[in-house]
Amino acid sequence: MSPDEPVSASPAPDPDSHPRDRLRRELGLGDATFLVVSGVIGSGIFLTPGRIADLLPHVGWIFAAWLVGGLLSLAGSLANAELGAMYPRAGGDYVYLRQAFHPLAGFLVGWLSFFVIYAGTVATLAAGFAAGLAHFLPLGGGEQVAVAIAVTWLASVVNFLGVRYGAWANNLTGAFKVGALLAFAVLGPLLGSGSFENFRLPEVGAGSPPLSAFGLALSPVLFSYLGWNSSVYVASEIRNPGRNLPRSLFLGVAICTVVYLLVNAVYLYALPVEALRGVPNAGEAAAQALFGGMGGSLVAVFVLGSILGTLNATVLVGPRIAYAMALDGLFFRGVDRAHPGYGTPGGAIWVQAAVATGILLAFGSFERALDYTTFAILLATMADVAALYRLRQIRPERPRPYRAWGYPWVPALYLLANAGVAAVLLVSRPVECAVGLGLLALGLPFYAAFTRRA
Repeated sequence: MSPDEPVSASPAPDPDSHPRDRLRRELGLGDATFLVVSGVIGSGIFLTPGRIADLLPHVGWIFAAWLVGGLLSLAGSLANAELGAMYPRAGGDYVYLRQAFHPLAGFLVGWLSFFVIYAGTVATLAAGFAAGLAHFLPLGGGEQVAVAIAVTWLASVVNFLGVRYGAWANNLTGAFKVGALLAFAVLGPLLGSGSFENFRLPEVGAGSPPLSAFGLALSPVLFSYLGWNSSVYVASEIRNPGRNLPRSLFLGVAICTVVYLLVNAVYLYALPVEALRGVPNAGEAAAQALFGGMGGSLVAVFVLGSILGTLNATVLVGPRIAYAMALDGLFFRGVDRAHPGYGTPGGAIWVQAAVATGILLAFGSFERALDYTTFAILLATMADVAALYRLRQIRPERPRPYRAWGYPWVPALYLLANAGVAAVLLVSRPVECAVGLGLLALGLPFYAAFTRRA
């Protein structure tokens, strides 16, 4: 059967689904939007600002980096909204590259997304949670890795038991995170001990950071926005995807960008740039400066809860990539099965947990896992945009419930900006990038084996 022929899903016919897809359409617009919000707002806004300030010790450049990150995510959302509405199936970019170019292209980007981006993000978030827990408990390096592995498997169990459990957890944690961060942004200047003098710009002629520093700073910024396309991977489980999927992307990115800019403003109100540089947990340091030791401890607890929420969202999304590949016979046996009672891709969930465990054992630290993940994100999202151009050429007749605003110029700017950041990472973080490229190349013999088996 051709991928573009009408297909059906059990139990009711659904021409937008893969013929073997047994996942259920149970998610509405609110679920999909909070999947984006919960997927984005996690550890990044707390654990990366110190690193960004170290690379860009200038108030204006810090805000510029976070704004650029939001705009790049929005530009990517425009492209993904059209692609996701055209092909509302599980798997996201795997499906788009397969349709636009060749099954090998889809397989490689799906392989990269599953093994590097999502499994890598699960590992990074789990490592961040363990590092935050060390604020309260005396955990050594090995013990932190053990804690990170434990929370990875716990989140996997929750999502194995049903997509509704995962969605409810995302809705609750997403609403709580947004409300708490907005309260922090309002109460910090009203009740805290900070200074608006911290926003004073350097004198003219003080110099600007090199372009390479701005590119490096975009690595943690883009990691902090990771998850802006979460809803496309569960498109086969979203009701009325032609309408709800694009809206979930735009609403989610807009909410996260506003929250990130406001929270960074509070950080800089609480701490001058010099004090923010290199701080491992900016949220905790800013709260302590504003409200004293108790404020720092409360924010530290909130950070842990926020990371767990994002970890849950990432564990929910990632397995749908492997599941979609397995439906086409391009993954390991058994991963294409949905649990008959829970309606979840159980085999894919356990494979993701095992891969994340391996990454934790290999990298251990938050920072190294972050660059390893961000480089792969850039490659995969650039491939998505290339697929948009290709499908406009070869599938002009395909129904498009949404058409990307600003085409072809906005997607082109997105490609150029991401290519620049990827080049900076490749030069400055060669080991981490080489691991991602090596895993991409490792997919080639597996593709050959899977196609021979099929």
